[in-house]
Amino acid sequence: MSKITFVKHDGEELSYEADNGLSVMNIAVDNLVPGIDADCGGECNCATCHVYVDEKWWDKVGTTNSTEEAIMSLNPDRQTTSRLSCQIKMSDELDGLVINLPEFQY
Repeated sequence: MSKITFVKHDGEELSYEADNGLSVMNIAVDNLVPGIDADCGGECNCATCHVYVDEKWWDKVGTTNSTEEAIMSLNPDRQTTSRLSCQIKMSDELDGLVINLPEFQY
């Protein structure tokens, strides 16, 4: 089990214990984290689970695949640490992960 913290745009932190293997999106949806709609259910077909990975964690979350890259290329609010939370799987290596929630998704 790992810990994950979602940081809302106003600075409020929401922390949860998460089973390894679950996607960041699943954890957000299961805990009703605001701003993560996950309209496609984690199929990497939309960007409604878009997040900003804290820079300290960027090297640990892995890189985007071609499908995620194609979806993210359409997002005008993309930043250098943008990811789709459905594509990040929790693991022991990600224990303590910090995810920032984009303001525009509220």
